Amino acid sequence: MSLEIYKKGQGKHTRLWTGLMLAAVCGLGCMQLYNKLEAKDYNMWVETLIPAIVFLGLSALIFWLVNKPNIADFMIAAEGELKKVSWSSRQEITTSTIIVIVVVILMAALLGATDLGFSLLFDQLIS
Repeated sequence: MSLEIYKKGQGKHTRLWTGLMLAAVCGLGCMQLYNKLEAKDYNMWVETLIPAIVFLGLSALIFWLVNKPNIADFMIAAEGELKKVSWSSRQEITTSTIIVIVVVILMAALLGATDLGFSLLFDQLIS
């Protein structure tokens, strides 16, 4: 396992945030492990060292994975593609969201009216 960063200046944000989020998930898992060990009334050293060692091991694995050439190349390419995206403006997103909400409300009203109509029709036919 090499401690050098693969293609150091490329895909920095993608690799950084991927590593941080994976570390956060591992940290939450280690906290759960700590809580489980604490509930069993083990020695304080066991309760704290085992989750810490697991976290350090997982952190080393995350560092290795984020700097593994094929994974790092994928993240570099993904960040490059995201830079090419033409993002919508806040006004376009707001307008589109309002249109979607209005259409959903209209469709719900239409389906509700149709359901009510069929319910009344079948009630008349059955009784």
